[in-house]
Formats: sequence, structure tokens, C-alpha cells
Amino acid sequence: MFERPEAGVAPRIWEVGALCRAIADALEARFNPVAVRGEITGFSRAASGHCYFTLKDAQGQVRCAMFRRAAGLLDFSPRDGELVELRGRLGVYEARGDLQLIVESMQRAGQGALFEQFLRLKAQLEAEGLFDAGRKRVLPLMPRGIGLVTSPGAAALHDVVTALRRRVPHIPVVLAPALVQGAQAPASICAALSKLYRHAEEARGLQRDDGGEKPTPIDVILLVRGGGSIEDLWAFNDEQLARTIVQSPVPLVSGVGHETDFTIADFCADLRAPTPTAAAELVSQPRAVWLGALDLLAGRLQDAVQRQMDLRHQRLDMAGQRLGRPSGLVGRQQLQLARQAQRMRHAVLLKLQRMAQERQALQARLPVAVERWLAAQSDRLDRAALRLQLLDPRLVLQRGYALLTDAEGRAVTRPAQVRPGDALVGQLAEGAIDLTVSQRRLL
Repeated sequence: MFERPEAGVAPRIWEVGALCRAIADALEARFNPVAVRGEITGFSRAASGHCYFTLKDAQGQVRCAMFRRAAGLLDFSPRDGELVELRGRLGVYEARGDLQLIVESMQRAGQGALFEQFLRLKAQLEAEGLFDAGRKRVLPLMPRGIGLVTSPGAAALHDVVTALRRRVPHIPVVLAPALVQGAQAPASICAALSKLYRHAEEARGLQRDDGGEKPTPIDVILLVRGGGSIEDLWAFNDEQLARTIVQSPVPLVSGVGHETDFTIADFCADLRAPTPTAAAELVSQPRAVWLGALDLLAGRLQDAVQRQMDLRHQRLDMAGQRLGRPSGLVGRQQLQLARQAQRMRHAVLLKLQRMAQERQALQARLPVAVERWLAAQSDRLDRAALRLQLLDPRLVLQRGYALLTDAEGRAVTRPAQVRPGDALVGQLAEGAIDLTVSQRRLL
């Protein structure tokens, strides 16, 4: 503990290191172990496995270090904006004289206010369809011009310009400067994007007939900023900026922060790049690649032309050979005609022979067929005569029957047809008799 000097006594003169150790001892005695709640910002993990970050709230902040052993016990991946509860020991980092909390354990205590705002806006815009994959556009392979929105004094501008000059020095870049941090940044970025949108539309629809210089066409836009804490990147989580991004007339690439940083602008853009340099590389195939492709295509074209020339020369040689010996061609044609005539004569002879053979066969079959037909007709005549004999009424009369007819020659078959006294004729097998009806009996 520090001792208060008595009045009139000169204060003790400390060595810096000794003063830091004394402060550390005082903190150890007064506070440790300590538990504290706050929001993570500036979180980073070193190659050694140690983690470094700042814990803050509305009233203050404290630097924190979490060594690899304690970090290995975490059951989640800390990130900026999360509200956590830490347990550890306060101390002084003597090399810089900084107050430092050595974290021994960490657990979530809910998400920070900024992160909660981020999640709410993200859910709202996602529900409206601003993040839909269907509205994302493919980047042009060979843009005629590139629009760029960033701060003129930012390192991101230097990184992007360096990458573009190295890969595609022939493609023009149109810069629309904007603030990328602070309260005025969202409106500044929206204004810069709107300026590029108008430029792209004018370049697309403008027809210059007066020979004047045409505006640089813009086929893709880069929105970039270097890394930082969640507060530093908060301008890119603005709702109006999100709605401005989705109105872009050309594909837009967002390259904000580092690979682990995500903003609302990333979700609205047609494509997210992990860094500003990566964004520049996504829209700029190296010139050497295209030159190599042109060389390859030129070689293929030359080979194809040579093959066609060889083929044409071959066909020309064959045509020349045929024209050089027309007598041989005529002889082959005459031989072919002679063969065709021989085949025709042979076919005609075969047809005549078949016809002669068929005629002889018909002459041999005709008498037999006539004889068979006459025999069949005679048999039919005999059967008809027999049927007629069976129908002759005289055959019936010969068995003792008589045929009665009245005076008019009508056949009498019922007693009701005659009356007593009527004269009838009875036709017998060998003649007829005259009869008179004396009485009729009805059955």
C-alpha cells in the first residue's frame, strides 16, 4: 500500500519500474481476483495462440490479454461486439505502464448493443429480399471501366490502385471519394455511389456524334475500406446504404475490413471480397492471362488455316488429275454403260422365258379344267331333275290319293269350300271322275 507523506516531508522519488510494480501490488491487494462485464472490441488472435482485445462500455475501457492456455478452454469464438463476462487478475504491463486484465475465463453475457443492432437490421433486410442470391449478378470478365468508392486518404485506395495497375493497367478507374468512418460516412458513401450510378447510366446511353470524348464506361463498382473495429466499420451497416447498394445498375463488389469482418454492405453487394486488394483482383484478370489466351487462339487459328489450305490443295490436285486424263474417264463411263446394257438384256430374256413357261402350263391345264367343269355341271343337272321328280304330284296320286277341283279348276282342300249339289272333278293317277257333293262333314 502507498504511504501518504507527512506535511512538509518531500515525497519519495520512485524508479519507474518500481512504481509500476507497486501499483501492480496495490491492484492485486485491492481488486484481484476480479470479474467484469463489457463489450469486446479489437479482438485478435496471435500466432502464439494468445488473444488480445479491449473490453469497453459507455464509461470506459480496459486492455485485456488471454493467454493460450485459457483461450484453449473457450467453447465459442469471441468476436467484436459481443457482451461477455470475464474473470481474471488486474495488473500493470510494466513495459508500457498500461493497465491490463489477464483473463482466465470468458463466457457470453449476451451480445453487445451494436451487434444486436446489426442482427436486427440484417434480419429485416434479409426478409425484404435484399440478400437474395437470385438478384446477385456475375462480374464481367473484361470490364471496360471500374468505379471505385473509398476514402482518398485511406490505405485501401493505395492497395486497390496498386493491384489494378499491376494486373490491368489499360482499364480506366473512376474514383468517387467518400468518408468511410464516422457519423457522416453513410450519407457520403451513398452520395458517391449515386454519382457513379449516374455516370454509368450516362455512359451507357450517351451517343456522341460530334466527335467529342465519350465518358468512361463503368461495368463494375468497388466499395472498399480497410480493417478496423466494429465501430470503425459501422458506417457500412447503415440501412440507407444497403438500399443504395442494391440499386446499382452494374455489379458491385464489397471489400470492407479484413477476412473475418462482415457488414450489411457485404450481404447486399453482388459479391463480397475478404479485403480491398482481393476486391480489385476479382475484377481484374491479369493482362498477361489475356495476352496468353490471345497467343493461344492465334496459334489455333493459324493451324486451322493451314489445315484448310492443305485440304484445298489436295482437292485441287485430285481435280487436276481427273482433268488431265479425260479419255480414261470416258472409257470408264462406256464400260459402265456396257455392263448396264448386258444386265438389261439378261433381265429381258429371263422375263420372256418365265412368260413362255407360264403359257405352256396354262395350255396343259385348260382341257382338264374344262372336263372337270362339265362333269360338275352334269352332276348339278341330275340332282335338279331328281328334285323335280320328287315334287311331281302324279307320284302322290299313284299311292291312291285324288286331287279334287271345283268347276273352275280350283283345288278343294276343305269341306267349307263346297256345298251339297256342287259338281267336282276327282283327278286320279290314270284319269279323272266327275263327282257331285251329296253331303259335307266337318271335322
